[in-house]
Amino acid sequence: MRNVSAQPRPILRLVRRLFVGFVLVSLLVVGGTAFRVWQVARIDDREHADVVVVLGAAQYAGKPSKVLEARLRKAKSLYEEGVASYVVTGGGRRAGDRFTEAEAGRTWLVNQGVPRDRVIDVGEGNDTLGTIRAVATEVKRRGWESAVIVSDPWHSLRARTMAHDAGLEAWTSPTHSGPIVQTRETQARYIFRETAALLYYRATNASADGIALDGEVG
Repeated sequence: MRNVSAQPRPILRLVRRLFVGFVLVSLLVVGGTAFRVWQVARIDDREHADVVVVLGAAQYAGKPSKVLEARLRKAKSLYEEGVASYVVTGGGRRAGDRFTEAEAGRTWLVNQGVPRDRVIDVGEGNDTLGTIRAVATEVKRRGWESAVIVSDPWHSLRARTMAHDAGLEAWTSPTHSGPIVQTRETQARYIFRETAALLYYRATNASADGIALDGEVG
């Protein structure tokens, strides 16, 4: 007599195959996204644009954090090279702050020699998505449409994706200095977090605040 119990049931085989397929597809999606985060982080596009956009990061009583200062130095360099005629600083204020991230960025740039009338501060947004949407609204209101986005390398793909969705023609010129790019361990950690944040945004069209440490990453 044949032992029926030894034969896997058809429904069980189907469930196993579906599970294995789901795992494989998930790994491909996550791995492919992580590779794109790493790949775009290596692109330094200095093609002429209407504006250079500096995404905000932490500031302390109007003084940029090291993360934000690295972004501002890169933006100043791009402005001086003629990549764009204007610099837009973005970022709102946290609870208890006297200054917005945008104001801190504007003050730093002006103190470093960038003409005041060439710096536009947009003090809205407490995460990447909110900042980019506010910046895009202001940029388009002035009749412009293209932007070079300055942020940290691993943040570049997510920022560029959000800028495109907000109606800007955008490319990236990331920083290559500052605490976020100092060690391989730090780089790997931020690549992982940016991969999760980008997948979350693509799935929900919402901010991944808390997943990608937006207070520091932008």
